[in-house]
Amino acid sequence: MPELILGSDGETHRISFEPGPSVRDVLDTTDFRVRSGCRGLGACGLCRVRVAGGESGAPTLNERIHLSPELLSQGVRLACQILPRHDLHIEILNPAPPSNWKSTPDAALLHNARDQPREGRLLPPGIKHPCGVAVDLGTTHLCLSLFDLVNGRWLADRMGHNPQANFGADVVTRLAAAVESPGAAREMSRLVVMAIGEGLLDIATREGFDLRRIVYFTLVGNTAMLALLSGRNSGLLLQPDYWIRPVDCLPLETSAWVAAWGINPVAAVEVIAPLAGFVGSDLLAGLVAMHLAEGEAPALFIDFGTNSEIALWSGEALWVTSAAGGPAFESSGISCGAPAEAGAVFRVTLGEEGDMVCRIIGDDRAKGLCGSGLVDLIARLLETGRLTRTGKFAGGEAGFTFNAGETVLTLTKGDVDLLQRAKAAVGAGIRALCDSAGVGVGQLRRVCVGGAFGRYLDVGSAQAIGLLPALPQAVVELAGNTALAGCCDVMLSSLAAQRLERLRGSARLINLASYPGFEDAFLENLYLQPMREE
Repeated sequence: MPELILGSDGETHRISFEPGPSVRDVLDTTDFRVRSGCRGLGACGLCRVRVAGGESGAPTLNERIHLSPELLSQGVRLACQILPRHDLHIEILNPAPPSNWKSTPDAALLHNARDQPREGRLLPPGIKHPCGVAVDLGTTHLCLSLFDLVNGRWLADRMGHNPQANFGADVVTRLAAAVESPGAAREMSRLVVMAIGEGLLDIATREGFDLRRIVYFTLVGNTAMLALLSGRNSGLLLQPDYWIRPVDCLPLETSAWVAAWGINPVAAVEVIAPLAGFVGSDLLAGLVAMHLAEGEAPALFIDFGTNSEIALWSGEALWVTSAAGGPAFESSGISCGAPAEAGAVFRVTLGEEGDMVCRIIGDDRAKGLCGSGLVDLIARLLETGRLTRTGKFAGGEAGFTFNAGETVLTLTKGDVDLLQRAKAAVGAGIRALCDSAGVGVGQLRRVCVGGAFGRYLDVGSAQAIGLLPALPQAVVELAGNTALAGCCDVMLSSLAAQRLERLRGSARLINLASYPGFEDAFLENLYLQPMREE
């Protein structure tokens, strides 16, 4: 894979990339953004870099307008105009200020709407090129995508952290804090509203975009996040009776949000209602994006996360459950963990001498392992006999230390335990759905994996430790942030919105707590071994 080599005579960084995006787009997913103000169209002339080595192509017309012949002769170029295909050594001349927001790695999935723009949408008069924003409100991350509502064209996206993490890494801790303190509940709602506003402001300033063009806002999320945002009925989610019952957590009014975001005062805000207590509208949106109920059956959908949501389309019915995956899939609580963003080890392979070879997202300096890197590492340790199928290190060692580039990381027995419990809960959920639908795991025709965890997952590693069914790898689809993609579809298309409501009406919910075989299935899936097929 080609690399961008950043820096001059001093410190350098190497960033792997897939050919296609511009240098600006590659940098936008990292901590090394270049200043910009025109959505990468070459109109502002701000994203200046100096090419120190490699093939960058001939200067474009926009570059010749903004850059003098002398600057061009010195290798000065506009990052948005360079489409690298091979290794390229550059120096950023006009770096952007530090930001908590980055472009999402899944942006390419959103460049083209999968459905036609919504028919008959009443748009406010007098607004040229009205736009809409789709939001996926997750426990760990907050993702936004901006679209032109007239032609369905993708314009920009951003990903940042959910600031509620200060109140707890998992949903139960946050819900308990909200119930115990009305002040904490109000603060958690305010933090998310302000964070969305910060993401929009980053788009406005960096892309040269007028936020008053935004007239529609669609938001999906897990039920707990929606309840904490709206400030309604979050306490019900701590009661088991409501885990598979609908919970009214839609906001009573959104005008204050609209004002805080600085979007058009007449903008409509639509929060998509969740399915039940621990099955959110993010799952419904993901099913829409993957057309799960319209393809081959039986088909399984898994959105890995702190609260992992699972659905099975049998061909006749949609069976749905959720599993308490805990923080392992997002590497929260893992001693050597890091979110699936710049600096995270997302792939671990074996070198010629049996050492661990690491690939890092958007940088060459490792901050830690993200969920997919953790799965890879455990699979490699099993493969080399350094870890047993019960999760114990060979020779009674307390952990395993390895080099991730220049960073030394240590995986502990506690880290392995966390992943084992998370995968056991998901495995039990898959078993419960298959049993309820009368389907064998080995009969599955599709397995769709969503979420940031799924985007980077190595299917072979996941199957080796029993995280995914042991099926031909061609059956498994890694789809990235399906919740955001489906939210975009629903915002843009009446057909997609209708599909979501049909899914809602046909869903049959399974409460794992009352599933008779849960304990046996959980214990079976604790082992680090391929999943049983029958």
